[in-house]
Amino acid sequence: MLLLLVTACGGGGDSDSDSGSGGNKNKGGDSSRTDTEVSQAAVTIAPEDGAGAVKTSGALKVTAAKGKLTEVTVEDTKGRPVAGKITGGGTSWTPAGHLAASTKYRVHAVAEDSEGRQAAEESAFTTLTPKNTFVGIFTPEDGSEVGVGMSFSVRFTRGITQPEDVEKAIRIKTEPAVDVRGHWFGNDRIDFRPEKYWKPGTKVTVNLNLDGVEGRPGVYGEQAKTVKFRIGRSQVSTVDVKTKKMVVRRDGKVIKTIPVTTGKPGYETWNGQMVITERLRVTRMNGETVGYGGEYDIKDVPDAMRLTTSGTFIHGNYWGGDAFGNYNASHGCIGLRDQRGGGDRGAPAAWFFDRSMIGDVVVVKNSNDRTVAPDNGLNGWNMPWEKWTA
Repeated sequence: MLLLLVTACGGGGDSDSDSGSGGNKNKGGDSSRTDTEVSQAAVTIAPEDGAGAVKTSGALKVTAAKGKLTEVTVEDTKGRPVAGKITGGGTSWTPAGHLAASTKYRVHAVAEDSEGRQAAEESAFTTLTPKNTFVGIFTPEDGSEVGVGMSFSVRFTRGITQPEDVEKAIRIKTEPAVDVRGHWFGNDRIDFRPEKYWKPGTKVTVNLNLDGVEGRPGVYGEQAKTVKFRIGRSQVSTVDVKTKKMVVRRDGKVIKTIPVTTGKPGYETWNGQMVITERLRVTRMNGETVGYGGEYDIKDVPDAMRLTTSGTFIHGNYWGGDAFGNYNASHGCIGLRDQRGGGDRGAPAAWFFDRSMIGDVVVVKNSNDRTVAPDNGLNGWNMPWEKWTA
């Protein structure tokens, strides 16, 4: 008969050998040897295993006593990792940011004691499901090509009272690399831009990691989105109110000079750097919408591009007669000669419209009005960099 000798895993054939993990195997039968081979390190994970409705910030922490953490892995059920770092000389680990809401996470942590012996712990918990949420409405759109003056702007559907946490959740990467900073306008809008206009060809990637970030007490973001856009060629056009001409520069070179008409006395055009944020082939302009009563209502304004939220446009004008280059006759907009209906694409306004894009810059100088407010449109370029980053 064939006899099979079965031994336990990790041990040799010697009946006095130890089955623990590591350490010297002592044949002397010392009753204390097992205790000395067990790691003295103790790992603690908060929240505890099985916890639910866990806060998305501040609740997750891993610590080690009588040893140092060597490995901490946190993943959701789809295998997406949570970034974090070991600090305090190996005594603790915290996540780099907030967690997503309504998500189950698994934690695996390993620590070593002074003898190099390992201790491990695992835990699983689920984050809270918020009753109140917010999202960010952003511009420009994903996949768009824009001009060198384009800021990345986010408007939130709820007022934000914890702006640092929200701003931290919006990360911007550029190729080539450039320093991009955010500036808050009130409690529901943040714009991001570099110190100077973007370099043509720059690729911008924005990670809106708002899911789970607490923007105000009890109100959490529910958005996780990546937005990419590209900076096109440079076009900066300068309107001189005194000479009533606009000089169009493409990549630094003058490509056209166009006669214009700007705001008449009492309705002067803003000074400053303004960015095109909307392009309308034909639109209606009614004085009622900008506080000018019934002074005008033109239902078919051609080739119109918005420069401010308050209603400043650069647009085609077919009713201006000989005003272009001669006198200022508008209610604050910049008018270029055009044909009714915009059918003549060689007309100055049509020519400019067809060669412009969202994010292009129009600079107005020598007006008797003040400089446009930085938050009136995407016109943060009128704020000094030192104040923008303060």
